[in-house]
Amino acid sequence: MSQMTWRAEEELMRRVKCSAERRGVSLNEYVTRVMRAATDPDLESDEVRAVRAKLAQAGLLDSSGTERSRPSRAAVEKARRAAGGGTSLEDLVTEGRE
Repeated sequence: MSQMTWRAEEELMRRVKCSAERRGVSLNEYVTRVMRAATDPDLESDEVRAVRAKLAQAGLLDSSGTERSRPSRAAVEKARRAAGGGTSLEDLVTEGRE
């Protein structure tokens, strides 16, 4: 996990701390959520949509990443079935130990 130092005006810091407190999360968790909302287009919730809308309005929304979309349910189920086949982990671990 990485760390960063952030310098901000006292008034901004006060507002950010208040926002974190209103949500019942630490300052670190709140800033992490805002940064995720700014950079991950796949996040979905009413709160994240609101944050992303504000960031877009301010011209701060990261749109440099590759567009991604969620796989269909059918594709996920097909991958799940394929992953369920083959040699089990138990067999791989015990192989050659007997």
